[in-house]
Amino acid sequence: MRSTIVSLAGLAFAVMGPQAMAADAEAGKSKYDSVCAACHGAKGEGSDVYPSLKGQSQGEVAEVLALYKDGDKEALKEKGLAGDDYAQMAPNAASLSEDDMKNLGAYIESL
Repeated sequence: MRSTIVSLAGLAFAVMGPQAMAADAEAGKSKYDSVCAACHGAKGEGSDVYPSLKGQSQGEVAEVLALYKDGDKEALKEKGLAGDDYAQMAPNAASLSEDDMKNLGAYIESL
């Protein structure tokens, strides 16, 4: 009986897990509008000062945000980042949860 319950629980996770862990682009848009749009533009188009975010994948966005949040300047330098923008990006990324980063990635990927 116990093994049947464990098997059913595993099956339920296998079926629902990916959906439950999927990023939410709508939540990402809401976070983007409040945290990112002032610098990167309403549609991620960037400006003379701030880079465009268009064309970035969900994973790329989440990874870079995590690097800023963790203060990993060496890894950011390897990606061509961590220049003058570090002082602005690090505090913004510091307030983001892992879900926020995934959701932002999903939204930015959709631009």
